[in-house]
Amino acid sequence: MNRFRATNASPTATGRIALIDLARGLALVAMTAFHFAWDLEMFGLIGPGFMASAGMILAARLIAGSFLFLVGVNLVLAHGDGFRAAAFARRFGQIVAAAVLITVATWFATPDAFIFFGILHSIALGSVLALAFLRAPWWLTAAAAVAFLTLREPLRTEWLDAPIWWWTGLSQVVPVTNDYVPLFPFFGPILLGLAGTQLADQQGWLRILSGARLDQAPARLVRFIGRHSLAYYLLHQPAMIAGLYGFLWLSGRI
Repeated sequence: MNRFRATNASPTATGRIALIDLARGLALVAMTAFHFAWDLEMFGLIGPGFMASAGMILAARLIAGSFLFLVGVNLVLAHGDGFRAAAFARRFGQIVAAAVLITVATWFATPDAFIFFGILHSIALGSVLALAFLRAPWWLTAAAAVAFLTLREPLRTEWLDAPIWWWTGLSQVVPVTNDYVPLFPFFGPILLGLAGTQLADQQGWLRILSGARLDQAPARLVRFIGRHSLAYYLLHQPAMIAGLYGFLWLSGRI
């Protein structure tokens, strides 16, 4: 949900903030490019090891971080002037269902590296935990964000090496999985988005952001993607894999 409902919002400054939809859409475009490169390597169209390069690992973390940052932003926009339990539960249920679908699908597709705690799992858990900071001062939320971003290495311990604790990110084991977005450090970006939006609300900057229309054709398309982010996330990868498979089949390569 991306509604301008924060505490300092004027009565006329309601509705979706176009810049937030645009930012989410751009993150989805970046994610699509990343996954397309993944698919090219999977089909042997680019050299092996490309996705394990330092640049691609950094890109993956930045893309995931941008999604999680926007989760924190949207929590303030949707619930800044009062927690809406029904709306939160509905969206939370959608994300959990999608996360379970990803786990089941990857269990059958790639059982040796199935996704047990990827970006959707992280968004679901982080959204619940972030509610504890929804009424906190922005500086306290920011301080907690820094802690999650920086304390992973000092806190990692073999006591959390059992698979049941892998979601924390604090085990010394690095699990084999195609998408791993554990609590440490990835709860940090959610809290940063929360803190930044809390501060922006206090300073009246949300009114300024809400004034951008972004009605040009390219921006409208990206905003449309951003407004339907969950459906796009679930559909884009199967569509690209099917397209590449069809291309290779038609060209006689498989």
